[in-house]
Amino acid sequence: MQLTTHKIVGFIDLGTNSVRLLVVRLSPNGTYAILAQQKEVIRLGEGEYKENRLTKDAISRATEVITRLIDLAKSRGVKQFIAVATSAAREASNGEELCNDIERLTGVKINIISGTEEARLIWLGVSSGVDLRDETALFVDIGGGSTEIIVGNQYEPFFIRSLKLGAIRSTGTSVTVEKNGSVSIESLKIFRRYVQNEIVHLSRHLKKSAISRAYGSSGTILSLESIAGSYKPLANKHTPGFLGTNELETVISYLSGLPLEMRKQLPGLNPERADIIIAGGVILHEILKSSNLKGILTSSRSLRDGLLVDYISRIPGFPHAEYVSIRERSVRQLGKTCNIDEEHAQHIQTLCLQMFQSAKKTGLISYSDEIREILLCASYLHDAGQFISFSNHHQHSYYLITEISLLGFNQHETILIALIARYHRKKLPRSSDPGFKDLNRTDRRMVRVLSLFLRFAENLDRSHNRRVLKVKFSREKNNVVMKVNSVSDCSLEIWAAESDINSFHRTFRMPLRIELDTID
Repeated sequence: MQLTTHKIVGFIDLGTNSVRLLVVRLSPNGTYAILAQQKEVIRLGEGEYKENRLTKDAISRATEVITRLIDLAKSRGVKQFIAVATSAAREASNGEELCNDIERLTGVKINIISGTEEARLIWLGVSSGVDLRDETALFVDIGGGSTEIIVGNQYEPFFIRSLKLGAIRSTGTSVTVEKNGSVSIESLKIFRRYVQNEIVHLSRHLKKSAISRAYGSSGTILSLESIAGSYKPLANKHTPGFLGTNELETVISYLSGLPLEMRKQLPGLNPERADIIIAGGVILHEILKSSNLKGILTSSRSLRDGLLVDYISRIPGFPHAEYVSIRERSVRQLGKTCNIDEEHAQHIQTLCLQMFQSAKKTGLISYSDEIREILLCASYLHDAGQFISFSNHHQHSYYLITEISLLGFNQHETILIALIARYHRKKLPRSSDPGFKDLNRTDRRMVRVLSLFLRFAENLDRSHNRRVLKVKFSREKNNVVMKVNSVSDCSLEIWAAESDINSFHRTFRMPLRIELDTID
């Protein structure tokens, strides 16, 4: 049904370890905005797996927390809830009883979903936040009670499995813990063999799949990556957002030798996850080994994001019938919300893309496709700040991009997009600027280079009349030539672009000449 007014919807994921809430406002113009996100640890599955029954304490914790979250959502204007429960409620003999009790107390119906549906929603949530397209990837989510495995691309999952292997389940039934909370080498070996036996058939399938990369979306995986980044023997070589298989093995050995109370004090690890993190790490390590993968990319997206994507894909007027990644959608939505000149924004994207590709071809840069996407997002949103005021709108663009959630982007990527947009006019980057001063040397140079491309593009469409059709860099010995193709007089645009020639020379240590070729 077509939306005619704003609608606020709450999405709830009642999991084995935690409950998550997402509150979203949907608009008739096909956009949406995140109003609230909340996560609370409830340990619903704690003590369940020995008797196949939720304990009274776990039910009490879950009921109290979810009632509070529903009240919060209602205070934000939520009239409709989409709520699901996963492994703990699915396997417990009294899982339905819990859901009925919550519905009686709050009026919100919670649907217990299958492991397959849980995996599909996780895939949908994660895949819609990455630029995967036709590439085949492995998606892994290690929950408290189960582990979801999906092989698929951007558009469809090819293989789905829900394994009865989870961080809470395994800690309570399969991992032998010493009195101080540490785990012995022998106990680790036994648990590793157990996991290997559980995934033996899965391993055969994964090895046959042409998997190009892997994504991990659970709190367990995010925590393990965070620990790897702060553990001194690994920190200097660690790549943020990526957990190497060998890194993971080192982290597991490190964690297993620590008493529980020491693990609770580790940076990057929520104390409430300290007792179950080792089991989760072993499960992940064996899956990665069985897939012959060198590591896994982390994603902050999860099942609740899948609920959102699944919901809005069914609403006429929302741009989801054909594939558009959630990252691209979120950028477009912010642009639409800020009433940007979309034709100008798209033309700036085109010019920036032409400069990026030709600069890469001529050897001026060697940035990846992921960095190219950062540039295109910044170029689309560079004028978003005019929504606040034309004066200093480059600074307002920085503020809007950093303060308004761009779905699918992590915090670091968002900062890069915001900084590139900020420097599209006025002053060049300075080491004391907010955001920029916190970047490492590599990222600082990248922001300088890409914001320079954006400055050129902005000047080449100064009139917003799209007179310049094409721009590309070429090399002539030690000089660089920017060749500009135009359909009409663009002397104003060329004059404006020439103002950044000195900036180009300082950035690339090479002189630049601009050549105009007018197309009749």
